[in-house]
Amino acid sequence: MNRLLSANFTRLIKDKIFWLSMIFMSLMSVYMIVMRYITTKQHGYRLYLDYGFFNYSIYAVIVLSVFVSLFVGTEYSDGAIRNKIIVGHKRSDIYLSNFLVCTAVGFLICIAYIVPTLIIGIPLVGFFETEIQTILLTGLCVFAMTIAFSAIFTAISMLNQSKAIAAVITILGVFLLLFIGIYIQTRLDEPEVYDGYSYSVGGEVVSVEEEPNPLYLSGTKRDVYEFLYDFLPGCQSVRLSNMIAPDPLTMSVYSIGIATAATGLGLIFFRKKDLK
Repeated sequence: MNRLLSANFTRLIKDKIFWLSMIFMSLMSVYMIVMRYITTKQHGYRLYLDYGFFNYSIYAVIVLSVFVSLFVGTEYSDGAIRNKIIVGHKRSDIYLSNFLVCTAVGFLICIAYIVPTLIIGIPLVGFFETEIQTILLTGLCVFAMTIAFSAIFTAISMLNQSKAIAAVITILGVFLLLFIGIYIQTRLDEPEVYDGYSYSVGGEVVSVEEEPNPLYLSGTKRDVYEFLYDFLPGCQSVRLSNMIAPDPLTMSVYSIGIATAATGLGLIFFRKKDLK
């Protein structure tokens, strides 16, 4: 395992996609903080460092989906995985070494956004308005969520020998998960009732009483949506980008559970996979 990890990290240092990912996240962080500063100056109200700080929870998983599919896919296209098996490496070690490297990259991508934001953002817009404990717990959730996404992307890429197919599945998959997150958030935000209001028609005032919202989720259905809102990685990504993490420990446990399940299933099928 140590030799495999060493070889993977050596390849990582030379990987152009990795460095492009890091540069993209760093530039995105600089762009976001500069635009926040410009908005603050133009409109005369202050946007603290909190505002948009955790947007990287969405950017990172999109970038990571591209990186993992190409990094792992290259091992198939170059015949590296078959060669590793031929020289005596266990399939489980090969799989786990790729997963660990991809997870490390996920962390580094997040850090590539966080560090420039802190260095440039604190002098320009000031420190966080939110309590630092909340910031740290939200950050913990983001990193736990990154592990879950890394496990999912690694499983997909390790079980598909075609780099192109793996890239399509992971990229479309992450956008689907994010769309589901936005949809669930929208449904949960529906008000229970529509407020009453009044309007004038031909000089006559017409009043409309408050009425129930047919789209409001209640009972068991709402409980299911709320569970999915906490559980699904795409939902977590959307929530964390808005700093909505009322129970960060539970969300982190869910992420680790998903990572464990995805890695376990990936290992089972990879051991049985016929490598052509």
